[in-house]
Amino acid sequence: MDIEKYLDRIKYSEELEPNLSLLKKLQKKHLLNIPFENLDIHYQTPIKLNLKQIYEKIIYQNRGGFCYELNGLYCELLQSLGFDAKRISARVYNKDKEYSSEFDHLAIIVKIVNTEYLTDVGFGEFVFEPLELKLGKIQNDERGNYSINKFENGYLGVNKIENGKSTPEFIFKNVGREFEEYEKMCEYHQTNPDSHFMKKRLISLPTEMVGLQFLAIH
Repeated sequence: MDIEKYLDRIKYSEELEPNLSLLKKLQKKHLLNIPFENLDIHYQTPIKLNLKQIYEKIIYQNRGGFCYELNGLYCELLQSLGFDAKRISARVYNKDKEYSSEFDHLAIIVKIVNTEYLTDVGFGEFVFEPLELKLGKIQNDERGNYSINKFENGYLGVNKIENGKSTPEFIFKNVGREFEEYEKMCEYHQTNPDSHFMKKRLISLPTEMVGLQFLAIH
C-alpha cells in the first residue's frame, strides 16, 4: 500500500503520530472525500475481498465502495500507520426491527493506550469521529448523539439518540476478525435480491456546506 497516495486521496497532509487526534482527523477526512456507493453491484462488476483490487478502485480510480471495501482498506491504512486496529463483525438493525446476520457489516476497533474506539468509514450516514467504547456514555458528534450499551449474548449495541429517543444502529462483539470471514456476506449483498444493496443504486457523501448536509444520488 502506498500510504502517501492514500492520504492524498483523503486530502490529509498533517502529522502522522498514531494517537486519538490523528484517528479523528483521518475518519472525518475519509468520510468527506471517499463516497459510500454500491454501483459495481448494479454494473455487475464482482467485488472481491482483495485489498490490492480495492486499493486500485478507491485510490487510483477515485471510486468509493461499501463497508467491506471502505473499512477493509481503512483498517490496513490504520495498521500501516502504527495503530492497534482490528476488523469486527456487526449486525445491522433493519426495517423489520431485527438484526441482520453476522458479518453483515465490517467496522473497526482501535485501541489507543488503554482505551478502545469504534471507527467506521463505511456505514453511510454515521458519525464523523470515533466512538469511545464506554458503556452508557452519550457521545456528541457533528452528525448526532450516540451511545454504546450492553446488548445480549456478549454483544454491544450502538444507538443514535434523537429527542430523547434511542434508535438502534447495529450490534457487535469486540472480537477481531479476518478479512476472509466476510466473503459469504459480501457475495450475498451482490447477488441476493433480498439485499438492500440490490434494490437501488446509491452514492452518498457528507459535506460541510452551511452546516451539515448529506448528499445522496439514487
